[in-house]
Amino acid sequence: MPEATDRKTLEERNQMSDIERLRHSCAHVMATAIMRLWPDAQLAGGPPVEQGFYYDIEMAHRLSPDDFEKIEAEMKKVVKENAVFEKEILSRELARELCENGRLGALSERAEGSKFKLDLLDSIPEGEEISIFKNGEFWDLCAGPHVGRTGNCKAFKVMSVASAYYKGDQSRESLQRVYGTCFKNKTQLTEHLERLEEAKKRDHRKLGRELQLFAIDEMVGQGLILWKPKGALVRRALQDFITAELDKQGYSQVFTPHIGKLDLYRTSGHFPYYEESQYPAIAERGALEKLSDDNATCGELVNALKTGEVEGYMLKPMNCPHHIRIFSSEHRSYRDLPVRLAEFGTVYRWEQSGELGGMTRVRGFTQDDAHLFCTPEQVEAEIQGCLDLVRKVLDTLGMDNYRVRLSFSDPDSDKYVGGREVWEKAETELKQAVESMGVDFTVELGEAAFYGPKIDFVVKDVIGRDWQLGTVQLDFNLPERFDLSYVGADNKPHRPVMIHRAPFGSLERFVGLLIEHFEGKFPTWLSPEQVRVLPLSDKFIEQAQEASAKLANIGVRVSVDRAAEKIGAKIRLARLDRVPYMLVIGGREAETNSVSVRHRDRDDLGSIPLDDFVANIQKEISTRAL
Repeated sequence: MPEATDRKTLEERNQMSDIERLRHSCAHVMATAIMRLWPDAQLAGGPPVEQGFYYDIEMAHRLSPDDFEKIEAEMKKVVKENAVFEKEILSRELARELCENGRLGALSERAEGSKFKLDLLDSIPEGEEISIFKNGEFWDLCAGPHVGRTGNCKAFKVMSVASAYYKGDQSRESLQRVYGTCFKNKTQLTEHLERLEEAKKRDHRKLGRELQLFAIDEMVGQGLILWKPKGALVRRALQDFITAELDKQGYSQVFTPHIGKLDLYRTSGHFPYYEESQYPAIAERGALEKLSDDNATCGELVNALKTGEVEGYMLKPMNCPHHIRIFSSEHRSYRDLPVRLAEFGTVYRWEQSGELGGMTRVRGFTQDDAHLFCTPEQVEAEIQGCLDLVRKVLDTLGMDNYRVRLSFSDPDSDKYVGGREVWEKAETELKQAVESMGVDFTVELGEAAFYGPKIDFVVKDVIGRDWQLGTVQLDFNLPERFDLSYVGADNKPHRPVMIHRAPFGSLERFVGLLIEHFEGKFPTWLSPEQVRVLPLSDKFIEQAQEASAKLANIGVRVSVDRAAEKIGAKIRLARLDRVPYMLVIGGREAETNSVSVRHRDRDDLGSIPLDDFVANIQKEISTRAL
């Protein structure tokens, strides 16, 4: 691929899908057009990505959406020329010469060399094929593959431009990343653009602000969610739902601190191996004074924390080490197992600022986390119980359009703890569990957690986007690293097996997804405000409050609109607030102890006795109807 960080093996390139090949080719078409319009541009990488492609570019002109029409017009000319994508194999020496004279990533030779292409060339391992692709006058250092001609790239659109550091390194050049997309035909492109418009309408950041569900405050910190009262009601409803299911399955709720000693995470493997995705370690008071050098620097303190020369702490990146210590705090017999520990535990990850996004990509998030400790003989039944729970959650929320992904280790990677025999055993058991579900599944290598393989549920929302939600993980490694044991029937110590599971995953991410999935129109049981009572005028406020009190007594979240507004304005406001039910009370309703019922989507449902409405909504909420 054109970007060093995106290079793939020959086998992976051969497996590139038709749409990826088309988008990769369209990236070259866009680069050709941009080079024609701004010949001084220096091109870096231009890989296909999900839903499209991008090219990273260094140039004096600051691109804006005003330039997109001009770029697309030039791209149409490149497409109409129907130039062949020609591959040519080069020696490393010739490739370097072409980079140095500026011929690659350009339309012709120029005095300024192609510095990014030189860097890419240096990253290609010795012995690996070096190739360029030509389409007309545009040449680029590229491994391919491509479609046959530029004329195949007819249905495209330039989408956006953003800043990006070269190779993601903040110490390197700041580039302009130009995003585009391409489809096989204009019908598919139109459908894609319509989906994007629908996604904008459903954007949880916009709706979350309008519906007063959550806030992100610069003074608190990016990626740290402030749950406002209405959002907290949604979260609490979800927590109550899952807690009731956990009680049925014999889970025990626990609470653990937000911080732990580095030794805990050294043992688990989280520190220092994954420090780039974690908040920096916190040294205990007086740590600098404990170092032998009185003039120790911060860098020396960091190294001392890594080596354990001084003690330190860390914001917890995962709940599992804490739950492990709860398990090990008591003598355990095989008769006590399985032990199922559950916690709504908040964890912290250091995400790059450019990767943050509303509630779906944050730095502090709460997981509906649980860890099960069981005997090897209990593994199959416990995994099935976890899978049933995930499916119960998704079915209840009407998110039954999902696929199952087995996330396995990559045998060639060194990021996983434990031996291959243990991994193969865990992966075999998870595969058997999924097969017993009778659902289609895929296997993806390299997606496992560092301690064990996973079963991931990938949900497709109402506008066709995929979201990885519930997960079940099988772990033989952490019990070994923490030397966990229980006394078996033979009166000897045995090693328990550990299962990690989280049906919601992150509550922040899950609620963000639900906002978009339902377009803010939560089902009644989940809505922060379930009923709003609308008196026709001030003289009916007393009857409105009596109706509200009757509903509140059975746990309905209800309010009374006492504003001096006409009833039409009150109804419009309730609909904007996505309130499921509006109860209008006027003279006739007051006399007959009835309510005129309106629904946010189904409009006027007519007048019914108040007691009938109370019974109906109580049933709707208790059954969690959609």
